Amino acid sequence: MTRKLFETDAPHPEPGNLTAFSGNRLDRRAEYRADDCISEALAIDGTHILAFAGAKLILKHDEQVLDPLFAAYELAELKPDFDNAILLGYRENGEPRVAIPVDGPAEELAGQYKPTDARALYREALIDAELQGEVAQAISLLSWNAANRFCGKCGSSTEMKIGGYKRVCTQCQHMMFPRTDPVVIMLTVDQENDRCLLGRSHHFQEGMYSCLAGFVEPGETIEHAVRRETVEESGIEVGRVRYHASQPWPMPHSLMIGCYSEAISTEITIDPQEMSDVRWFTRDEVRHMLDAGPDMKPFGPASGAIAYRLMKDWIDWPDEQSGVA
Repeated sequence: MTRKLFETDAPHPEPGNLTAFSGNRLDRRAEYRADDCISEALAIDGTHILAFAGAKLILKHDEQVLDPLFAAYELAELKPDFDNAILLGYRENGEPRVAIPVDGPAEELAGQYKPTDARALYREALIDAELQGEVAQAISLLSWNAANRFCGKCGSSTEMKIGGYKRVCTQCQHMMFPRTDPVVIMLTVDQENDRCLLGRSHHFQEGMYSCLAGFVEPGETIEHAVRRETVEESGIEVGRVRYHASQPWPMPHSLMIGCYSEAISTEITIDPQEMSDVRWFTRDEVRHMLDAGPDMKPFGPASGAIAYRLMKDWIDWPDEQSGVA
C-alpha cells in the first residue's frame, strides 16, 4: 500500500538543507563567548570579515569576480564600525568570521564594490550556500542590535555584550537577547482532487503565485497558526498539519516554518486586504509554474525559497513514493 503525504518524511529526509540561507556550518561556540571575543577574533591571522551597508552585503567587484570576504586592513575606506562588529563563529579550520557594519549609504560606495541584498545573493547565486547561511546570521544580528540601542524599560542606552548576542542597559541593567520571528508558510493540499492552494500577495511581482504565509502570534502553536492564516487569507479550513522544513529568512530576522496542511473545505473566500488572488492549482500547473520565469505567467517562487521547496516536493511526491509498500 502506498504511503500518503502525511505519513512519512519523504521525498527528502531534511528538505530544509535544500533552501537558501540554510548552509551555515560555523561553530558558534555559544557557551564560550566573552566580552573581548571580537578583539580576540580580529587579532587572529586569517580572520575574514563580512561587511554590510545597512542590510546589504558588500562584495568586492573586480570585473567578473565577486568576493565577499575582507581582511581588516581592506576596510579602511569603507569606514568600518568596529564598535558594532558581530562575531559569527569559527569555520572548521579555526578561521573566525566577523560581521561589521560600515558607515554611509550603500549607493555612495565606490565602483569597485557591489552592495547586494539577501534576495539577490541567492537568486543570482552570487555566493555559495555556506556563505549565504553566514550572511543570514549576520544580517539578523546586525539588524537586531541596531534596533535595540535603547532600553525598552527605562529608555537609557544599551551596550553590546558577548560579541553581539546580548545587550545590557547602562542604567537599569535590563538584559536583551536576539530575537527570531517565527513565520508559518504552508502548502494546503486538496488530496481528493490532487491540487494545492496558492495565492498572490499585493506586493508580489505581477504573475507570481506562492504558498500562503503569516507570522505566528503569541500563545499560538505552529499548527494553529497554519490553520488561522489559511482560513483568514483564503477561507479554506485545514485539518491535519505536517511540518516539512524550515529556512532562516534574514528579512530581517525571521524563521520560515514550512508545512503541508490538509484542506477539509474547497470553496475559496479571499480577504482582499491580505491577498489579491488565491486559487487551486493542479500538479501539472504547479510544475509549469516552477519551470517558468517572470516572462511566463503564472510563475512560482525562486528555487532557493522554502515556498519553492514545498511546491517542488509535492510535485515529486508520486515519483518518490512509487512502489513503496
